[in-house]
Amino acid sequence: MSKFESALKLLEERCGNGKDVDIALATLSLTPGSSGKPRPAVRMVCAYYEDGVFYVSTDATKNKMLQIEKNNEVAVCGMDWYAFNGIADNLGWVKDEKNAAIRAKFKKVFGWFDEVGDENNPNSIVLRITLTDGTIIDHEKKYGFDHYEVDFINKTAK
Repeated sequence: MSKFESALKLLEERCGNGKDVDIALATLSLTPGSSGKPRPAVRMVCAYYEDGVFYVSTDATKNKMLQIEKNNEVAVCGMDWYAFNGIADNLGWVKDEKNAAIRAKFKKVFGWFDEVGDENNPNSIVLRITLTDGTIIDHEKKYGFDHYEVDFINKTAK
């Protein structure tokens, strides 16, 4: 197994397999900091992971989505020792036919979805975060390494 494949396997074990995972999602705020430069904005979101992508149920009118409309480069991290950059995309209304498979997974993975997912609201959307690069740490060296610098685009790891 290549180092890249080991990194993916580790990420799948930690975040995949139908788990509801809490991740920190960082965007760039629409209001600059005191220096006049862009500043980060971070918040916790519930997500599920599958094949290099995190999926989030959210509302299109929330600040994170307004920020993503202006700059869709984001960062995510989790308590399971990973931090990645990615590209965020609004896939539209959760009840749109094209999102049927994701909606079904939301209902299965997120125990709270039927109660608070607000899926009849057209602003209730699917946010897709496609990972591009980042780091995952494995202190146990389960697959022989303790540190993986992952490039999802070129499918490599150092």
